[in-house]
Amino acid sequence: MRVCLMIEGQEGVTWDQWRALASTAEESGFEALFRSDHYESLEGPPNHGSLDAWSTLNALAAVTSTIKLGTLVSPVTFRHPSVLARSVVTADHVSAGRVELGIGAGWHEGEHRSFGFPFETTRDRFDRLEEQIEIVHRSWHEEPFSFDGRFYRLEDADPQPKPVQTPHPNLIVGGSAGPRGAALAARWADEYNTVFATAEQAREQRERIVAACAEAGRDPIAFSAMIKLEGSPDELIERLRGLAEAGVERVMLQHLAHDDLATVELVGREVIPHV
Repeated sequence: MRVCLMIEGQEGVTWDQWRALASTAEESGFEALFRSDHYESLEGPPNHGSLDAWSTLNALAAVTSTIKLGTLVSPVTFRHPSVLARSVVTADHVSAGRVELGIGAGWHEGEHRSFGFPFETTRDRFDRLEEQIEIVHRSWHEEPFSFDGRFYRLEDADPQPKPVQTPHPNLIVGGSAGPRGAALAARWADEYNTVFATAEQAREQRERIVAACAEAGRDPIAFSAMIKLEGSPDELIERLRGLAEAGVERVMLQHLAHDDLATVELVGREVIPHV
């Protein structure tokens, strides 16, 4: 089981806290540091604020050396796909190939209205997600391409430079492995992530992802889970082992106490070596 740290950046995480979290996670043996991509707090007023996700990751890439960095997840409603693809490539170059992209349809209507982002129907947002994933994916590869979709039109696009990583940065799609999401992940993604699932739920969702990959003619993609960082080290080890038996290959531990570095160190010392 590979262990990552997940931080909800919209809850007022300062730059000094980001640097401390990244360096502590790196020193403690976490594989990656993921952050959410929101514009305002999700727990209701007051709005604690959020530094921009990809600006933060680019800055952290310059002050770390081994830990991977990524979003979980970037809503397609916030950025044009060409902008998102280039932001990821920039972070990939700054980090020397340590960046990952989690991408999703967006779900929090309030922040969309507050900041002027259109909030479409669920079907429309998923349609937009399908187009964005294809554009981002194709932007990372060598061949020039054109795209004529419902939401985006690109003519003879040849984005440069390409990512450091080959064939490209890890692309993560998440959800509950419904038919449409599973098929989309099987076509374009490198990893599928489920959120707050029990071991049994994770097992069932992974089976659906494996089936979708087989239908698409691909080997199964990686399967991961985000869970809350809570309980004693022994309790956490037991949970992680149960998820591993269900087919979860890595876990993102959601840590809400952003100034609590001792817990990050504790997990590195007493959990990671045992899973």
